[in-house]
Amino acid sequence: MKRYRGILALTILGTWLASGLRALAEPPALSVTTPMPPPHWALLERELLRANTQACQEFFARYFDERGYLRCVTRWGGDDGPDDAIENCNDWPILHALGAPDSILQMYKKAWEGHLRQYTEAKTVEVPFARDGMYYKEFPVTFDWQHNGEGLTVFNLQGLSDPGDGNFQQRVRRFAGFYMNEDPGAPNYDPKHKIIRSLFNGSRGPLLRKATALDWTGDPIEVEHRFRLGHGERNYLEMLAHFQDYTNIVGDHPLNLLATSLALNAYMLTGEPKYKSWLLEYVDAWRERMTANGNIIPSNVGLDGKIGGECDGKWYGGVYGWSFSVVVPQNGRIDHRNRQYWGIVGFMNAFLLTGDDRYLESWRKQAETINAQKKMIDGRPVYPRMYGDNGWYAFEPQEYNFNALEIYYLSMKPEDRRRVPRSGWLDYLDGKAPKYPEDALQSNLGNIRQRVQGMRRDPTTPDTRLADDPMKYNPASVTALIELMLGGIHPGHRAAVLNCRLRYFDPATRRAGIPEDVAALVEEMSADAATVTLVNVNQVESRTVVVQAGGYAEHQFVSVSSGDRTTPVGAPDFTVKLAPGAGIRLRIKMNRFVNQPTMAFPWDRTAER
Repeated sequence: MKRYRGILALTILGTWLASGLRALAEPPALSVTTPMPPPHWALLERELLRANTQACQEFFARYFDERGYLRCVTRWGGDDGPDDAIENCNDWPILHALGAPDSILQMYKKAWEGHLRQYTEAKTVEVPFARDGMYYKEFPVTFDWQHNGEGLTVFNLQGLSDPGDGNFQQRVRRFAGFYMNEDPGAPNYDPKHKIIRSLFNGSRGPLLRKATALDWTGDPIEVEHRFRLGHGERNYLEMLAHFQDYTNIVGDHPLNLLATSLALNAYMLTGEPKYKSWLLEYVDAWRERMTANGNIIPSNVGLDGKIGGECDGKWYGGVYGWSFSVVVPQNGRIDHRNRQYWGIVGFMNAFLLTGDDRYLESWRKQAETINAQKKMIDGRPVYPRMYGDNGWYAFEPQEYNFNALEIYYLSMKPEDRRRVPRSGWLDYLDGKAPKYPEDALQSNLGNIRQRVQGMRRDPTTPDTRLADDPMKYNPASVTALIELMLGGIHPGHRAAVLNCRLRYFDPATRRAGIPEDVAALVEEMSADAATVTLVNVNQVESRTVVVQAGGYAEHQFVSVSSGDRTTPVGAPDFTVKLAPGAGIRLRIKMNRFVNQPTMAFPWDRTAER
């Protein structure tokens, strides 16, 4: 919907809005001059941004070369592959969008461009579909969306800071087109049955045969005395054994719902309705399947569109499905690898576009249906996680509550809050954990210290290092900043976009992120309101910040109050001018999910109007 800008003229010393008749195009402005001694949380936020930046610079200098190539042995595979290379910069786009210096943006863009070239040049010998390059048209040739999603985490969040980049804009359209049949070489989507035709899909289209262990594992590689694999395999034969049961990939799987983030990004960038239409069509088809399957999302949909169609009619079949329990080769134990719950990413994307609670209700019903299968063992209730030929199994003492935080965050309904596991952040927002901000920020600072120490002790060399080896040392620590500054939830590393209540922009430098020296603390949130404190810790220079409603202006500010004064806003953003050492606590009324999300910055939206 078309947004317009209301007028906010708040001043602490005087010039309050005298009439509501100013032109709607005039930027709202709040002038704040009341001193606020820098709170401890504010100084910790600024230090966390600084420490993140310094640590990421050291990390980048160690593990990436002057071309942006990762210093490692390049190979294809689910153990270690192209997706892992760029995952070493996970959370860097969010870090910059929070307000870290432009060096963060420059580094992760260089790593992104470098890894595209590096893995386009890298070719397999034995894996058939990657013999001409592991990437084709700057995208994985064909792989599952657990790995595709991880590898696109950085790219899918670049639009928070850099939507105007020409390469980014071209890729957003191209990547979405792979799933809308706009590229004849990538017929991934069947519009008749509304399915993505295989768990393996990408720029060369779907893999419509059973997968082999080689397809998943990649070419033979020396392991002993050279590499330490993330899954613990001790040799290449154990790597193959790890994937020996990963065969049934034909047909659709909930993991493919992660591909909707590509269409969402394209819609938020261009505003073209076709992207929204495809996304809702695909998610609606999955929502209808959940209803038809007794409120449980099936883990296989056949090429004929029928539930379980490629698994002998078993709705629970397929790789990463409800019955996907496999043997760990190095110890003989059973590991349950059900990944259907990742599919909520697609439903969250649909909710971002519509605000329609049906997309959340489907997942509530799934949890209720699963928890209704509880049984008593030794006088205690246990709840299942898996389903096979003999019914529900893999019972655990905790209720099935996957995605409970995401559901509550989007709905803000009290009944959803009760399903969320204990959360210090939510307790803080409820007024029950006043020390949480300082504790969380200090914990994130500790994470940075520990990871840098680990990096400095890392004994690997480029020829004994796989792409995922440096990942554990990636120092970017942003969870506390997302929660406290933005009132948001971490998107994880599964191709999701950023869901948050507030975002900030610096009009002086014309970039995303909170201005230098400014800190923000979201103290309360409800379905239609938020309370935030803004403070300028610089005692000699003023700062100006634009506050936006939502990660992509999907919300609308109704009014803002300070003290006993309230003024209407009627816009997705307003401006706050902070005098040296000044701060203010704002109570904001808002309507959520009433605007179509956009990557456009506030001043660009003004120009459009």
